[in-house]
Amino acid sequence: MDSDKFQIFQDAAATNLWSAILPEMLVAFLALGLLVLEMVLPKEKQRLIPTLATWGMAAILAWFLIFFFRGGGGHLGTQTFSGMLLHDAFGQTMRAYFLLSGILVCFLGQLTLDRTSLPRTEFFHITLVLTAGMMLLVQSHNFVMLFVALETVTIGFYVLVSYFRHSTISLEAGLKYLVQSAISAALLLFGIVILYGVAGNPELIGSTAHAMDFSALRVFLEANSGNQLVLVGMALVLAGVSFKIAAVPFHIWVPDVYQGAPMPITAFLAVASKAAGFGVLLVLVRNVFAPLQGVLQPILVVVAILTIAVGNLAALNQPNTKRLMGLSGVAHAGYLLLGVAAVFVVDWAAGAVVFYLFTYLLGAFAVFGVMTHVGGGEGHGDQRIDHFANLGTRSPFLAFVLVVGLGSLAGIPPLAGFIGKLLLFIAAFQAELYLLLAVAVIGVVVSIYYYFGWMKTAVFRLWQVDAESKDVLRDLPALGTTSRWILTALTVLTIVFGVFQGTFTTWLAGL
Repeated sequence: MDSDKFQIFQDAAATNLWSAILPEMLVAFLALGLLVLEMVLPKEKQRLIPTLATWGMAAILAWFLIFFFRGGGGHLGTQTFSGMLLHDAFGQTMRAYFLLSGILVCFLGQLTLDRTSLPRTEFFHITLVLTAGMMLLVQSHNFVMLFVALETVTIGFYVLVSYFRHSTISLEAGLKYLVQSAISAALLLFGIVILYGVAGNPELIGSTAHAMDFSALRVFLEANSGNQLVLVGMALVLAGVSFKIAAVPFHIWVPDVYQGAPMPITAFLAVASKAAGFGVLLVLVRNVFAPLQGVLQPILVVVAILTIAVGNLAALNQPNTKRLMGLSGVAHAGYLLLGVAAVFVVDWAAGAVVFYLFTYLLGAFAVFGVMTHVGGGEGHGDQRIDHFANLGTRSPFLAFVLVVGLGSLAGIPPLAGFIGKLLLFIAAFQAELYLLLAVAVIGVVVSIYYYFGWMKTAVFRLWQVDAESKDVLRDLPALGTTSRWILTALTVLTIVFGVFQGTFTTWLAGL
């Protein structure tokens, strides 16, 4: 008996392939290294720590793309750590996505924290930990791993959202995020417990002792797709994930949290956190809940329709740019749900979702980069569209970046956002989701109104700026070389992916 137990532990240890999570380990070691450097470096040298964090992440991404991404590090298609992690092409792509997001957040963090007296090292340390957490999250193949990784990310955001501790709106945003994400975690955990309890019931067909494992749970769901408790558990799990992607009705936290959070963290929430949520949702829909398609697909369609409608209508007359980006991000979550709802029928729909996430990353970070330069210090919360008045005259470069970024988010050809939306719309059409497709098209038309209103204020001098508007215009800081290169890269890639997608879309079609 003892030898059998020993063999079980040996078998489990044999699957603990640390080389499979080497990118996450490197990011974690870099995060710890930042804390060590703060202790050993003299005060005047500690300003190098943010630069080290940014370039360190860039080096890890470059290594990952060159040596790891092509062949999956020898682990592509395998499960490791007793089935806790699944290393497939989708997970590899999303790991690169989060590394890129982390680099851009560190870049925005440098610009923002240079205008404040707040500590820097902790900000970049937590950002790196969150990046590693999201990389593990999208590879989860077990509910235990999923929940631990998800809560690691969420707890980090509790701190970063309220990082401007001298700002009332930042502290308020942190409190709201804490309370509402705690509710979502409770819903998710309750749903997991129900599924685990039902799947472990020996009186039901296909019951299993490994109900936390996605593969085992799927087998059980195929045999018990009509069980009422199964449907309740699925609904609660989806409710918990919906908070992360800001889908209606779990979007209520978005405007206040986006406004109060530091600009880099608003971007982090808008891009990486949303992508992590959709990564989890795609994993659950394809690997776990696929047998429940008859119930799940209509739920996704209804949620998508409400999310597109509410997000766009709420953003129509929003003067605050951070709240506008938040509410428009709710609408973008609705567009992404088109691909998730179509994934049951259209094989390449998951690839379309990932492509849209990449186009959203390029456009959103370009816009947030301009917003950071226009006013990204501790007075960031009251940034309004009026602050961008005559930006084309004051800084033609920033105005061009803003126009390209907003144009891509609006879905204007020939920018990348247009192709992203087009692919999702084609997937929805092939899945015969015609009502959802019609709502999405109307939503895009509505979004053009508020995006172009922002562009008009920034670029088109159709009127003289009145005295009140002149008072709110802020002095623009000098653009550094790094800022110019990064914003130029985001702009160029937005245009290039709008004209030529080539090998990238071919790769994504196989996810």
